[in-house]
Amino acid sequence: MSRDIFIVTNSLDELGGVTTWSRQMARLLTERGHRVHMIGITPSHVDHRTSERLPYATTTLYEEHPPPAWSPRTLTDLANVPARIGRSRRRAGMREKAARMTALFRAAGPGAVVICAQVWAMEWVNLADTSGMLVIGMSHESFAACRASSRFERVQRHYKDCDRFLTLTREDADLWARQGMNNAGFMPNALPWVPRSTSPRSEKAVAAVARLSQEKGIDMLLDAWAVAVADHPGWVLRIHGAGEDEKLLKRQAARLELDGSVEWAGRTDDVPGALRAASVFALPSRAEGFPLTLLEAMATGLPCVAFDVAPGVREIIADGEDGFLAAPGNIHAFAGKLALLMGDQRLRDTMGERAAVSVKRYTTDKIVRRWEDLFDFLEL
Repeated sequence: MSRDIFIVTNSLDELGGVTTWSRQMARLLTERGHRVHMIGITPSHVDHRTSERLPYATTTLYEEHPPPAWSPRTLTDLANVPARIGRSRRRAGMREKAARMTALFRAAGPGAVVICAQVWAMEWVNLADTSGMLVIGMSHESFAACRASSRFERVQRHYKDCDRFLTLTREDADLWARQGMNNAGFMPNALPWVPRSTSPRSEKAVAAVARLSQEKGIDMLLDAWAVAVADHPGWVLRIHGAGEDEKLLKRQAARLELDGSVEWAGRTDDVPGALRAASVFALPSRAEGFPLTLLEAMATGLPCVAFDVAPGVREIIADGEDGFLAAPGNIHAFAGKLALLMGDQRLRDTMGERAAVSVKRYTTDKIVRRWEDLFDFLEL
């Protein structure tokens, strides 16, 4: 059946995997005949809007970012009148924006679904009237990463009454169930695209596509590259991305005397082209959920080397078959796997061809059908 589907996120325009996922799902569900409406709570701090005509509706509730939440912790805090007034105004603003969301929900037809992709946004969804609708909450990070953050308690509080709380892997869903989240299930990300042709794996180039931030581990990749490239002259590490750590990372590369073997390619709008120009892909992240760039690299026929930091990573890569995993933070092991692939064309080709086949289990058609089956199941 055709449904009204609302995808709610913190922001419609911010950089990151959740935005990529939400736009992809909105387009895929629209193509299946559903009426999709994307709702962002706040505008992005940086404008990344596209001039592309979107096939689905969009709404951003706030024109400016609301003030941060505040809770008194001491008697002195209780006497802070301006802070208490600010808290009251924030709560009133949240109720006002939730009422606007309710008006959008009330215009939906039977079988409507709300998919909330981030727990902060769920605070507004919980204030809105969702009666008669299916409500699905999501976490796009691993259980371990969430548990180490302030989001852990909020996930338990704000998602506990959803019709389904979805993680990205069965392993993470089981871990949440042990925390009392009896509505936990899992839904992997879909492969964003399938290339017309895979990489010939003929270039002496290792690619990384990531935000230049501490979480993405480019600093560890540079340390590993200094070891791997020492025995493989002529190879280049091509880093596609931008971010707050760019200057620090470039200074690190200079200190390691890697200026001749590291290319800073900047942010790219042509990820398929960037991957086809490489022969190996590196994912050095300290934390991940179910990384789309890893799916994209494997679809392009690249053998991948990644730190085993999340169930999503080890579910995608079959270690030793279509890529390699290294223990989290083990830079020398990571370097060794890179060097092994750099030095063996036959191994690169074998693993790359296997990767291009194995990743097809995440094609968009298969994942969208799983979503639709879930909608039908939850209505029973």
